[in-house]
This record gives sequence, C-alpha cells and structure tokens, in this order.
Amino acid sequence: MGDPLQTALTGKLGCRLPVVQTAMGWVAEPPLVAASCEAGAFGFLGAAVMTPDEAAAKIAEVRRRTTRPFGVNFHMFQPGAAAIVETIIAHADQVRAVSFGRGPDAKMIARFRDAGIVCMPTVGAVKHAQKMVQLGCDMITVQGGEGGGHTGSVATTVLLPQVLDAVQVPVVAAGGFGDGRGLAAALAYGAAGIAMGTRFLLTRESPVPDAAKAIYLKAGTDDIVVSRKVDGMPQRMVRTPLLDRIERSGRIGLWMRAIEGGLAMKRRTGASIGELLSAARGMASHGDGGLVGAMMAATAPTLIQKAVVDGDVDHGLLATGLVAGRIDALPSCAELLDRIEAEARARLAALAGG
Repeated sequence: MGDPLQTALTGKLGCRLPVVQTAMGWVAEPPLVAASCEAGAFGFLGAAVMTPDEAAAKIAEVRRRTTRPFGVNFHMFQPGAAAIVETIIAHADQVRAVSFGRGPDAKMIARFRDAGIVCMPTVGAVKHAQKMVQLGCDMITVQGGEGGGHTGSVATTVLLPQVLDAVQVPVVAAGGFGDGRGLAAALAYGAAGIAMGTRFLLTRESPVPDAAKAIYLKAGTDDIVVSRKVDGMPQRMVRTPLLDRIERSGRIGLWMRAIEGGLAMKRRTGASIGELLSAARGMASHGDGGLVGAMMAATAPTLIQKAVVDGDVDHGLLATGLVAGRIDALPSCAELLDRIEAEARARLAALAGG
C-alpha cells in the first residue's frame, strides 16, 4: 500500500506533505513562505498586495531562503499585474504554481501551463470551479464558508464533495482546517490535500505583530463574524473597533473610506488615479458590491496592513478563518507540520484498522 500522504498535490507541487500555506496579503511574506516550504508544506507568496518591484524582490528573497518549490498569488486587476506575471514566468524553475481568485483568462492560463506552472485558483462555488477547469486550470482550491477573508455561505463539508463530484482535476480543501484530523478528513472525502491560512498566520515565523497575534489567540468563535460592509462582499474577520464602526456606517461612510483608501493605495503603490479606477472597474465586474465595493476591495489591504503590519488593531482589520476560535498556541512551521503529519497518520491508521 502506498503512502496516503503522497497525493496529486505533492506530486504536482513537489512538497513533502499535502498541505498548502495560503497567500495572505501582508502575512505570506518570504520568511513564512520559506519556513512552510522547508517544513514540508507548499507555500504561496502573497503578491496580490505588492507592486511589481516588490513582487520581484520578494520572489528573489524566497529563493535565497529555500530551494524548495513555492507558489505566487496575484490577481489580474491589481496595478502592474502584467509585469508580475512576467516575473513569475521568469522564475518558473522554482515557482511551481500560481493562485488567484479574480484570475486570468484562458490565454494567460495557457501561458502559465506552457511554462510548467500549475494554475490552482481558489473558488467558493461549484460553478466557479467548473469555469476554472474549462479555462484550463490544473487544480482547484475550494474554500468553504468557514474560511477567512472573502468567503461564501456553504460549509466546507457540503461544498467539498459537491466540487469533487463536478470536476475531474485534483481538489484542495480549504476553510476550517488546522490540524492532522482535518487533513485525514479531507483525504477521506477525496481531496488531494488541505490549504490553511489562519493556522500559518499563527506561527512563530508569521510576520504579524504580537499585538495582533494576541487578538487572534484571544478570539473565540463568537468573536469572529462575517461582514458585507467592508467591500460589499462577505468577509470573515475578527471583531475590532474599526469593523464595528464599518458595520454601523451608511453609504456615505463607505464612499468616504473607499476614497481615503484609494488615496492611501496611490501613495503606497505609485499607481495613477486612472490605474486605480481601472483596477476598481475590473473588480466591480467580478463582484456584487458595485464600484464603491470594488474600490473598497482594491483598497481594503491598506486597512488590513494597519493591523497585521503596523499592529494597530484599533484602526485595522483582521481577516481570519473561523478556525482561529480554537487556536491557542504559536508553534513554528516545523512543529506545526510535524504535528499535522503525526495526527493525520494516526487517524488514517485508525480508520484502516491499524
């Protein structure tokens, strides 16, 4: 009998364990990506909040820190996306995969595939999984409603088997996973592995400041809510003073934050007003929050940055998965992956009667 932890995910991505460290903006930085890869997972660099120059520098930094294959996340509506794509393809010898939500078209996906780069978008609905496969994607990450950031209403335990029945490519399960029992359960469903964001955010290699980590560790499941007022789409976050103010605000308040955030992003990225509006219009065509929602989606990273980069939890947002409500420790990536492997093997052996 073969090793149950050697799956289509490990085969395609070249990692030791069927575990993906997801691309969290401001968190999935080179130290965390390299540490997760060295520990046996497959790490994604969160380039969707980076300028082309930042993405190039941080891809180079990951390469300096590890020789293991890794992935890069981006979306086609961010300023400088075309340049980031060229950088990714130029590093195809080690960048094994790309992930995206608001993703490229069939032509761009074909370019990645021709370069030997696996395309594995994250989706939250069966129809989106089917669409991505039609466009040529090699693998799908399906995130159930328990997941962090933008999320859907269907729980992983329902959505995962739906997607497994609907597509014929390897499927990675996300939303609610944090230990080896979850990995064993996902494999039992037929998934090729699991993807975790919040669990990797709460590791020692995560760059999130201690003040923000303390809020995550203190939060119970009742302190984690889904809001539609950040950008018009449902997002799961820890309750903070800023989120409470956003929940109380009206349409004018949303516009004011969208404009303020847009100006902050202009200062950070150097993008022109035209480029920011173009990005917002592109995102509006892929969401249900209209232009103001798209502007908030394009600029929300600056609010997340305040919390997870600056440690200003009073004026920032803390995106999270529901699983944060049961996390109470900060292991290293190596400790985390070793424990997940041991737990998964124990559960799978028990199921097999061993």
